[in-house]
Amino acid sequence: MLASPILPSKNDFVKALLTLHPEITTVVINVNNRNTSMVLGDKEHVIYGKGYIEDELCGKRFRISPQSFYQVNPVQTEVLYGTALEYAGLTGKETVWDVYCGIGTISLFLAQKAQKVYGVEIVPQAIEDAKHNAEINEITNAEFFVGKAEEVVTAFYESRKADDGTGHNMTRPDVIVVDPPRKGCDEKLLDTIVTMSPQRVVYVSCDSATLARDLKVLSERGYKIVKVQPVDQFANTVHVETVVLLSQLKQKPDDYINVTIEFDDMDITSA
Repeated sequence: MLASPILPSKNDFVKALLTLHPEITTVVINVNNRNTSMVLGDKEHVIYGKGYIEDELCGKRFRISPQSFYQVNPVQTEVLYGTALEYAGLTGKETVWDVYCGIGTISLFLAQKAQKVYGVEIVPQAIEDAKHNAEINEITNAEFFVGKAEEVVTAFYESRKADDGTGHNMTRPDVIVVDPPRKGCDEKLLDTIVTMSPQRVVYVSCDSATLARDLKVLSERGYKIVKVQPVDQFANTVHVETVVLLSQLKQKPDDYINVTIEFDDMDITSA
């Protein structure tokens, strides 16, 4: 990352890098001349290679651009995503939302066993990668949107909710998978998840504190925690990824009715 796109002797710089690390396939300069806390800027210049890297995960090929998120431990990532897919409990008939989808890794795994998958991510470059990755892996039942998750999912649900004539809401998902950054899920997104009322929510977390906060909200609004599986992505550190399965309660807390029955001079109250 540089404050200027101009790098003197960039050819010599690339040559020196490749001499030390011949496995390097691309070099990109990220330009950030803003005096803010943001590490990366909006502009990039490719000075060597294609401007992206490629990797294979769980039998799928993925293109990864510089500003796209990708797990750094491939062995444990297969365990992590495999657990998320298992918890989703797909049979081939489900509609699934993958929120904070990144380059579409989880989305494409879900799409193999779901009827339809929608992915949303705020980074435009990542969504471009997701669409490309769906194409090269011949996945045709995944659709991706760029924008803030809480805004895109809410707008999609409100604009398309309708009855298909059988009493089934066409935009109501069966499963929602969330894999947020360390700050966790936006409050508005949690509200929308509850409103959309999926049968199952699979929460993939990289921060136990925000995970606990969000699970408390969902637990108080009609979901119960069924399974929890930690995955050690970063050996010898305190950091851990966690996959949680939540299932919709048959009767939500708000559905209970307090009834008072009077028998002569005695009141019996039941909930």
